[in-house]
Amino acid sequence: MCFRNLIRPLRYKPMLHWNRHLILAFAVVASLSAQPLVRPDKITLDQAIQLAIAHNHSLLAARTTIVQNQALEVQANVRPNPTLFTDWEYLPLSPVSGGLGSYLQNATEGDIGMSYMFERGQKRQHRLQAAKDTTDVSRSTVRDNERTLAFQVAQLYVNAQLADATLDLARKDLASFQATVDISEHQFRVGALAENDYLQIKLQLVQFQQDVEQATLSKAQSLSDLRQQLGYESVSEDYDIAEALEYHPLTIKLAELQTKALENRPDLRAALKSVTAAGSQYELAKANGKQDVTLSGNYSHVGGISAFTFSVSMPLPIFDRNQGNIAQTHAAITQAQEQQKFANGQVFTDVRDAYEALTSNDRVVKIFSGGARETALKSRDISEYAYRRGAISLLDFLTAERNYRATELAYRQALAGYVASLEQLREAVGTRSLP
Repeated sequence: MCFRNLIRPLRYKPMLHWNRHLILAFAVVASLSAQPLVRPDKITLDQAIQLAIAHNHSLLAARTTIVQNQALEVQANVRPNPTLFTDWEYLPLSPVSGGLGSYLQNATEGDIGMSYMFERGQKRQHRLQAAKDTTDVSRSTVRDNERTLAFQVAQLYVNAQLADATLDLARKDLASFQATVDISEHQFRVGALAENDYLQIKLQLVQFQQDVEQATLSKAQSLSDLRQQLGYESVSEDYDIAEALEYHPLTIKLAELQTKALENRPDLRAALKSVTAAGSQYELAKANGKQDVTLSGNYSHVGGISAFTFSVSMPLPIFDRNQGNIAQTHAAITQAQEQQKFANGQVFTDVRDAYEALTSNDRVVKIFSGGARETALKSRDISEYAYRRGAISLLDFLTAERNYRATELAYRQALAGYVASLEQLREAVGTRSLP
């Protein structure tokens, strides 16, 4: 028998194909990291999400799991190595009669042979399929990480928008009240205003100054938190947001959102693929229960006679038939199916919760935009006018001022809540494009 025929099945040309794919994947990652980074000074929400998906280090680390699993696909598809064995026995340790060459020829024994284990039950094919299914799960998981990251970035962006709107309001209030303080000072000097009233107004200015400082700090911290998610080096140190809080009413139906979520949610897709992967593991466990056959060929030279030995061996499946792993992987299928059902219900729950939050926040925003802001502003302007002419007390004027500030701040918070709930709905549906 020719040993070349034994090792012929081991030639595995598709391995080169897999290696080329892995090399290409690493080359793409290397080329992306080598490209010069353009760091914008002002970013929109869409730009922020794109920067995070491209540069967030936690997400980049998660993406390596796909490449790792692709490498495991290569390993799963390899065939067993053949075994080469040889020996030369009864070599002399002292001089022999008749000459060393004659002794080696006629009195020693030499063997050389090769064995190869043939896998039964299509183990290699099942290993490869199980590895591919695991890679599919990791791809969907990474996509779900991107979905979660986009929502986190949107939340932080909305926080920055709210901080920016609050800072703008605080500065306007400070400028407006500073004008009131200046007028009160003039009135006090000409004797038209009591000193105690002037001092109370001047003391109230501290609150407006404090509001500006708190709003400035809030914006700086919100931009810092957002930068961490974007990838710290992806934006300039003094970057800013480019979009202000805006109200965009939407007319959408809950049933349409839930249908779209079932089509787009990557975590649901990962759960479905996990069921498939569990089935692949079960088939692999059954294949591993099949006993492999080892074929051996051995050439021997004994006492001047050459001979060939051929043998076949296979374990007897009396005790170990991989029954434990088969039972465990079969139960894992049920586990994956239950998790998939839970994920399906979670999709409906997430969409409904986000939808209810959006509609509630929408009603709140409409309360403020429907006349509450105008009422608070008009009340403050009338009170200020009346106070300067002595028609109302200082306490009434300050109360109107506080009510106006509280109303404007509450409006901005309600608007931020509406925009945040809209982003939550986008996350629940699994796409930024809503029906």
